[in-house]
Amino acid sequence: MPRTSTAIGPSHVVIDTGVARPDSTTIVERKGLGHPDTLADHLAERLSRAYSSYTLDHFGAVLHHNFDKLALLGGGCEVRYGGGRMTSPVRVLVNGRAARVCGDEVIPVAELVDAEVRGFFAERLPEVTNHLDIVHNITSNSSPGAVITGDSVPERVRWFNPRSIEDLRERRVRLSNDTSIGTGWAPENRFESFVRELVNRFSGRSEFTLAHPWCGSDVKLMGYSDKDLADVVLCVPQKSRFVGSRAEYVRNLGVVREECHRLAAVRLPGVNVRFRLNARDVPDRDELYLTHTGSSIESGDEGVVGRGNRVNGLITPLRPMNLEGANGKNPVYHVGKLYNVVAQRLAQRLADETGDHAEVHLVSLTGQRLDQPWRVLVRLSNESADVHKVQALVSDALSEFPALTDELVTNGIVLS
Repeated sequence: MPRTSTAIGPSHVVIDTGVARPDSTTIVERKGLGHPDTLADHLAERLSRAYSSYTLDHFGAVLHHNFDKLALLGGGCEVRYGGGRMTSPVRVLVNGRAARVCGDEVIPVAELVDAEVRGFFAERLPEVTNHLDIVHNITSNSSPGAVITGDSVPERVRWFNPRSIEDLRERRVRLSNDTSIGTGWAPENRFESFVRELVNRFSGRSEFTLAHPWCGSDVKLMGYSDKDLADVVLCVPQKSRFVGSRAEYVRNLGVVREECHRLAAVRLPGVNVRFRLNARDVPDRDELYLTHTGSSIESGDEGVVGRGNRVNGLITPLRPMNLEGANGKNPVYHVGKLYNVVAQRLAQRLADETGDHAEVHLVSLTGQRLDQPWRVLVRLSNESADVHKVQALVSDALSEFPALTDELVTNGIVLS
């Protein structure tokens, strides 16, 4: 296996070529838009974007913050054929840190958070909007390292209480906030792409959900594929106000099954795909995936940032991946967000360039320049890949951080 070790600036870069392709066996999971973990991820990212936009507009810089420890605690609900109601609220635990002042100007963090949380649920799960208990666990405490000597005030103390944006060290040089890793790979195989498309079909706005308003958004899929055989376990909730009886629920499930087989025939020709739908259902006892809101967050289930889909929108245990919760992190210097986004994009570019499998691993060193990772490992299946082109693509990717921050503030982490 050819290996090239080089340096791009102070970064140590290793390029392995001729590595084995991933095995043909695939295990892949994807959680839909209404899954509690997805809700937590997307809400945390929305809060980061809103706070970043506010401080950019008012002060000209993104102030220090992180909302990546946000959690959702499920509420209570009564469900019946043809209707339902919330009986206790969903608790939104907004855990994290944010600067509350810049100089003499107060930042309305609580008001900003409340508005974004309610706006988010109004869009995603409108039935929950009036049944929210928002808990603010937001501090402005500095990170470790603020050692007081004499009468001096350590610079770090100012991070979450800046006198002006000149107290933000990242305006001079962007340093990694942590020692962490970002991981990406490409391309997807056709089964992984099928899983993505199938979940999207039943979760969120699609032709299917517009035509079938009983379809809820808390969709979850676990798939296993090996050569010409695939098994899929798929959970698709139904909204109770659109379902008048047990028989109607069962008919709707049949519609879901038909759509699964239709899409499989198009996307996976020649593969025998077996589907198991709503595996916990016991129709004879009316134990069904029937919900008031379309999401299990209504009835006790919890959601936590970082437990859902990875940055590429999938959970793939047989592929390289890490456990960073990227959503809600500061888009300026938090490597747990930035390195995962960059690694995934770079892997896709390398796969496009070489026409074969590519993996990228970016390892940060806390306090070192953001654009100079401690280690860069690139693994390519194509043994004849042009190392100089690979190095150029790595260099280009590492130069994108300021522009990437702007993109993340505007769009957040875009998951397809």
